Amino acid sequence: MNIAVIGTGYVGLVSGTCFAETGNNVICVDIDKEKVEKLKSGQITIYEPGLEVIFKRNLKEGRLRFTSDLTTAVKESLVIFLALPTPPGEDGSADLRYVLGVASDLGNIMDGYRVIVDKSTVPVGTADKVHAAIAENFKGEFDVVSNPEFLREGVAVEDFMKPDRVVIGAETAKAKEIMNELYAPYVRQGNPVLFMDTRSAELTKYAANSFLATKISFMNEISRLCELLGADVDMVRKGIGSDDRIGKRFLFPGIGYGGSCFPKDVKALIHSAGSVNYDFQILNAVENVNAAQKKVLVEKIKEHYGNSLSGKTAGIWGLAFKPNTDDIREAPALEIIDSLIEMGVKIKAYDPEAMPNVQKQLGNAVDFCENPYQAVEGADFLVIATEWPEFRTPDFAKLCDNLNAKVVFDGRNLFETETMKKHSFVYYSIGRKDVK
Repeated sequence: MNIAVIGTGYVGLVSGTCFAETGNNVICVDIDKEKVEKLKSGQITIYEPGLEVIFKRNLKEGRLRFTSDLTTAVKESLVIFLALPTPPGEDGSADLRYVLGVASDLGNIMDGYRVIVDKSTVPVGTADKVHAAIAENFKGEFDVVSNPEFLREGVAVEDFMKPDRVVIGAETAKAKEIMNELYAPYVRQGNPVLFMDTRSAELTKYAANSFLATKISFMNEISRLCELLGADVDMVRKGIGSDDRIGKRFLFPGIGYGGSCFPKDVKALIHSAGSVNYDFQILNAVENVNAAQKKVLVEKIKEHYGNSLSGKTAGIWGLAFKPNTDDIREAPALEIIDSLIEMGVKIKAYDPEAMPNVQKQLGNAVDFCENPYQAVEGADFLVIATEWPEFRTPDFAKLCDNLNAKVVFDGRNLFETETMKKHSFVYYSIGRKDVK
């Protein structure tokens, strides 16, 4: 099948590459000509495990192409995916200017039937707006489909190639048939392709992410209560996670959720509810809990040092909002760093992938290091903000030698408290008793 993917950000590049991997001819479009040239030359522009191998293979075999010419891409393609940014406005609403702008352009270019697919996360009713924008300039037959993505950064290739479900909002039999044919290679093991109306598909994406954000915030609330009552959140997590009605996933306490999806989607769903005069009380609480949870480690640091932090040095392990990505959007680590810098703390940091992105944002405010141990060399305490696998089994002797004081603030509960006692650390974690 001939496919165009408009937008080569995270969703667009992963989607385009994975569609090419099953034999489709894919042309990806972006207005950033410098980015397009990099992609043409084989330089991948995002970090995602497993993506580079199939990207280079499909580029070499000619199934994956890149251009800045929207007209050529539209003329050559039957299915056109819109994978464009929908940044949140100050009121939490999703900004649709890029989606609707391209939709208007499509109406001027299209010369026959096309399936236009909203791949971006968009509010309920966007498919109708896209349809109207195209119809202003094109009077022929076309369909607009909602096909929300459920890609987890760090495992996005696996998620795309072997999805647990594919959600497709389509209003005509013709569009359903084309989309079913396109996704058939990805669901051969029997996972469902769920067809529904476009508005239900649009809401499904927001509902899924908001529910997961709710689980995270609930466990973070439980972790705060555990600290006050003397319980252990890890024991509570295991106790409730073994109930298959609840499940084991998204029950790990921490320092709040971040990234490109959960914060934006929660805000957008709250805004959508407000647009029809519905007060989504649970999600308002989820947002408030998450904002407070991002301050938990700083509160523990201030309490330990009695607010006397000026002149101290902090080692930071982890900058990305989660492991196996270089994405720093809404990352808790950045809020922690900002708070510590305001209190006069010098920052030394290490992250396997995200340091270049943080450097663009913070410049020389942070001393970026070559490895985890360099980041704690001469530091007065260590802050763990992202649970990269390489942090889980450190050389504790080397860690002790490099730190000025054996003090660790662990926002991801990487270590057992007994292990930290054994090595004589002062150890603060989330929802567990402190080790002093």
